[in-house]
Amino acid sequence: MTDTRTFPHEPQSVPAARRFATSVLRGASTEILEAVELMVSELATNCIRHTDSGFDLTITRSGADIRVEATDHAGGTPTMRSPKPTDPSGRGLKIIDMLSARWGVQSASGAGKTVWFTISDPTPAPVT
Repeated sequence: MTDTRTFPHEPQSVPAARRFATSVLRGASTEILEAVELMVSELATNCIRHTDSGFDLTITRSGADIRVEATDHAGGTPTMRSPKPTDPSGRGLKIIDMLSARWGVQSASGAGKTVWFTISDPTPAPVT
């Protein structure tokens, strides 16, 4: 099962992306839903904060495996930072690194990139 939704470049897209993710993954364990919701929030926030375009959020679930991708149309390469405790931002990719099984960045052939992560949920996916 794969679902994709496009979100505009506006702050309201962050909670909308979280709601989309939890809706798509309905039936997943509470622990996984909370982790995905936080990681999606970080990806969406980065898309809004560091680009001037909307973004696509794609969620794929195959058995226990979940892959989430945020694709924007801006240049640049996201890098994991090591913020000080007093820094107000810069923890998004570190959070994703801690909560996901794997994550990465794929550059698009033109402008843009996809930041993705995977996580596994032992709870069986609901039959649709």
